[in-house]
Amino acid sequence: MGKGSKQSPGTKLVTSGRSGDFASHVVNPPVWRASTHLYKDCAALREGVKSNEDGRFFYGRRGAPTQWALAEALTELEPGAAGTVLYPSGVAALVGALMAVLRSGDVLLVQDNCYDPTRNAAMGILKRYGVAHRFFDPLNIEAFEDAYCDKTKAVMLENPGSLTMEVCDIPALARIAREKGAVSLVDNTWATSLGFAALEHGCDIVITALTKHVGGHSDVMMGAASAGDKWHRRLRQTAQQLGHVVSPDDAALALRGLRTMGVRLRHETESALAIAEWLQSRDDVAHVLCPMLPGSPGHEFWRRDFTGGCGLFSFVLKGGDDAARCRLVDALELFGIGYSWGGFESLALPFDVEPVRAKMAWPKAGWGVEDRFAIRLSIGLEDTGDLIADLEQAFAAMNER
Repeated sequence: MGKGSKQSPGTKLVTSGRSGDFASHVVNPPVWRASTHLYKDCAALREGVKSNEDGRFFYGRRGAPTQWALAEALTELEPGAAGTVLYPSGVAALVGALMAVLRSGDVLLVQDNCYDPTRNAAMGILKRYGVAHRFFDPLNIEAFEDAYCDKTKAVMLENPGSLTMEVCDIPALARIAREKGAVSLVDNTWATSLGFAALEHGCDIVITALTKHVGGHSDVMMGAASAGDKWHRRLRQTAQQLGHVVSPDDAALALRGLRTMGVRLRHETESALAIAEWLQSRDDVAHVLCPMLPGSPGHEFWRRDFTGGCGLFSFVLKGGDDAARCRLVDALELFGIGYSWGGFESLALPFDVEPVRAKMAWPKAGWGVEDRFAIRLSIGLEDTGDLIADLEQAFAAMNER
């Protein structure tokens, strides 16, 4: 297959990021641990400052072959991207990208069901630097349009929404943002570029927490932002001014995880859907919030816009209370209790929505007022039947009086 041939995403997971000189000798890029890059003479030193791009040695803060290989691979996997900037965590990528497009006096629109640290950034550091924010319900297009003013410069999206997993109409929201002269950013960690091509669906900047699916082994913290040429240059400049850099060792771990992300996502998605359907059949479960499941909020947009899913979804207990929820979670044996997701191991996390919503009611319209106690599951690589059996015995423990 020639270099210019069109490759499927599954093949790109294997071949991308391997254009460096190392690729003719070894499969994986060496781990280049270096803060100082050397020049052969003063002329080379002075020439070096004239370019600012991956692949050109300058100083360790701009990376070296290990980081460049990862950034190149992520760019090749993101349709429409001109480049990718790496950050030391997913939150650093979110805040760094927002700081690249906003300035004091601007207004930022924030999806109401977004990741809690994104909300905190809007209410915290961005507010301290003079950026105002407004939360909006991403399922209400009319209200979204009404939220704009002449100072609105950016929109922070996420698909599906954090915790409650609503899928919104990203192409419509991004189109409105563009018409209003605002930059659209989207947190695409749930689906990754394999499941949702965010730039091709109209977004300007796509952000991913590499800590999750890309790393895949719960041993690395990292984030990334990809964009077309205009915004990639702004992202890169801002990240360098903020001193954002990732270690070559972490970049090597993320690149290793990337190679198997496709097969892991397929297994986790199939397993999650089977478990979601099993949960849906239980009398003690009121609602299953899984974008891949018919009837979930925005499932029609998932079917239209997505080419894949993942193992993360939530469910709501039928009535009950926090004590019952804790009995269930504490009884689980194969599910760990902890934050993050996208690793090889399954996790369970009880959560409460009321403190992190401003526009979207909880419980949702049409639900019973008692149906509010929720649990998020991250399905890993364990056998699906074993995970269902573990959940079954945990429900039995919850229902014991």
